[in-house]
Amino acid sequence: MRRVLLFAATNVAVLLVLSVSMQLLGVDRLLAQHGAGINLTGLIVFAAVLGMGGSFISLAISKWMAKRATGARVIEQPANATEAWLVQTVRRQAEAAGIGMPEVAIYEAPDVNAFATGMRRDAALVAVSAGLLRNMTRDEVEAVLGHEISHVANGDMVTLTLIQGVLNTFVIVLSRVVGHLVDAALSRGERRSYGYGPGFWIASIVAQLVLGVLASLIVMWFSRWREFRADAGGARLAGRDKMIAALERLRAVREPSQLPEQMAAFGVRDGGAVHQLSRLLMSHPPLEVRIAALRSKG
Repeated sequence: MRRVLLFAATNVAVLLVLSVSMQLLGVDRLLAQHGAGINLTGLIVFAAVLGMGGSFISLAISKWMAKRATGARVIEQPANATEAWLVQTVRRQAEAAGIGMPEVAIYEAPDVNAFATGMRRDAALVAVSAGLLRNMTRDEVEAVLGHEISHVANGDMVTLTLIQGVLNTFVIVLSRVVGHLVDAALSRGERRSYGYGPGFWIASIVAQLVLGVLASLIVMWFSRWREFRADAGGARLAGRDKMIAALERLRAVREPSQLPEQMAAFGVRDGGAVHQLSRLLMSHPPLEVRIAALRSKG
């Protein structure tokens, strides 16, 4: 319930910030002078509902989507010693982190990976790949589980969704304002009886693409920052040496992640070495950097 209220409060805050900002910057007067004929208040409300609403819905169905996308099987009753150990380890770590017991699942994939998702801290999902269980020791798996439990305890899924929703709202508003201004300039302020001209649609799409990339830089920066925090949390729950060993194991296994695109930001590993510029659009920092960060805290 608190997270629903947080989303609602954030939505209202976004509306107020956008409205006040547009007025202080004189955007409404600029649009009126150029004959753009735009209902700025209506646009802001529409953008907030669309931007925040879409993110809220994605978060609300994230567990269902994750299970469907990966084919994850929730362990209702452990079928063997490994499954029993997984459930017991997650339960112990969840209690230590002060959250409710998450669902524990295994999904069939050869890559070494895991993820956590869910709308509430006390009703999350933690899933590991079969490849992770085959290629890691129990100490290393324990550290990976601690990393994912830390994501849940930190509320990372909710925070990332909120940031995405806020940025979506700004992108929608600003791209359409640009489109209106370009359309008004091309038509020299003349009102059209048939709606917007091609200038509006072209300028809006281009502006949305450019602003979308800039928004992605912010989202990915936060995603990388939360990985460092989750690594530190995993070190607290399982031990620093185990967390470093787990990341070293991930670095040794260089096959690309098999997680679906919509779940990639919630995985535990990255895709290996990349160009420095490309790192700005990565959801995870390079493993070498994460290992160095943990060792520096020793």
